[in-house]
Amino acid sequence: MRTILVSSILSILVCAPLGAQMPGSTVATPAPAPAASAARALTLAQAEALALKNNPQITIGKLRALVARQFVRESRSALLPNAYLSVTGVDSNPGSRLAAGFLNNPILYPRAAAGATVGQLITDFGRSTSLLSSSEYQAKAEDQNSAATTAQIILAADQAFYNVLDTKALVVVAQQTVDSRQLFVDKIKALTDAKLKSDLDLSFARVDLERGKLLLLEARNNYQTSLAVLSAILGYSDEQDFQLFEEQAAIAAPSPDVSPLIQQALSQRPEVLALQDEVAAAQKFSSAEHDLLRPTVTALGVVGEAPVRDNHIPNWYGAVGVNINIPVFSGFLFNARAKAADLQTDVNRQKLLDLRNNIARDVRTSWQDTNRAYERLSVTQQLRDEASLALDLAQSRYNLGLGSIVEFSQAELQKTEADIADTDAKYQYRLTQIVLAYTIAAPK
Repeated sequence: MRTILVSSILSILVCAPLGAQMPGSTVATPAPAPAASAARALTLAQAEALALKNNPQITIGKLRALVARQFVRESRSALLPNAYLSVTGVDSNPGSRLAAGFLNNPILYPRAAAGATVGQLITDFGRSTSLLSSSEYQAKAEDQNSAATTAQIILAADQAFYNVLDTKALVVVAQQTVDSRQLFVDKIKALTDAKLKSDLDLSFARVDLERGKLLLLEARNNYQTSLAVLSAILGYSDEQDFQLFEEQAAIAAPSPDVSPLIQQALSQRPEVLALQDEVAAAQKFSSAEHDLLRPTVTALGVVGEAPVRDNHIPNWYGAVGVNINIPVFSGFLFNARAKAADLQTDVNRQKLLDLRNNIARDVRTSWQDTNRAYERLSVTQQLRDEASLALDLAQSRYNLGLGSIVEFSQAELQKTEADIADTDAKYQYRLTQIVLAYTIAAPK
């Protein structure tokens, strides 16, 4: 009769706190960060927009693209006329001649004159055109590099956003664990004071409570760290208090075949497109360096007036001419420059090949990670269900006096680990989807 009475008392006192650990129970959500009223609401789209607006790497990429466009204008200038004005004043001894430093021996006349000179390249047999094409391809490459930087910043922002959500959810799980274990310790202490439970049971319960507190401390630290990372990516020098809002979407299964994903990545990744443009730019530059051995034909025209002059000089002058420069020997300079350009073209080709191989590997790895994370969803959910069932059975046995506190503590620990694994699995799958979308350059 006494055993039945003790079992009844245990059932009444213990069932209430342990019920807080059941799947359908509701526990107050903690506040790991400052009060929600002071937090700034932030969605994923807003986080991406802030990152693109504030992150210095985005500005650097755009500035480099602008610099490359100026190099295009610089190369194009060789195909356009060059004109300049000159004003000259000379005072000399009458009849003076230049006697040193030149093979010619012109007469120096006192004068003051002003005139204009216009020069135009007629042809250099494609060298200037090749240089212009090379700079245009290089500008395109910088545009693609800027796009690649943008994609990397968006990826970092998305990862940081979901890491914050993941760590915050783990804080909730840890807080629920601490709350339920605190209630359990309080009830066990009451039973111990009533001489219905031993000090050993109370000691085990307190150990489990302290483990839960350590778990909560670590979860909160991880949350603050992830929040600091998100703040930095969004362009803030200090940690911001964000209240993140996640858009709920159905969990979709990953693609069954990786080959189309690899082809999409190789055709759309901005890094590949940038290196392709760099290879084309190197090829054009190599052609220009080979054209150094070809003649250059230029035209020159001058016109001017000399209001103050010697009597031997007319009051105006004008002339046009054509000049042809034919390279004969440059000390093998042109040959060396052409060879260096050819080698640099080969270097860029090998870089492109290496990049394509690495991207194919990254896509395959990301695809495998996504599949593994998707399969993990069902496994962790089943683990959580089984852990809940095991905890229910351990609780019943403990209430009836058939199980020990060690058995119950072990079941409770397994339930906590299962909750953490299931919560983490959902966000890890989303993170693997984000990485896979980045590796294949999928449009957002």
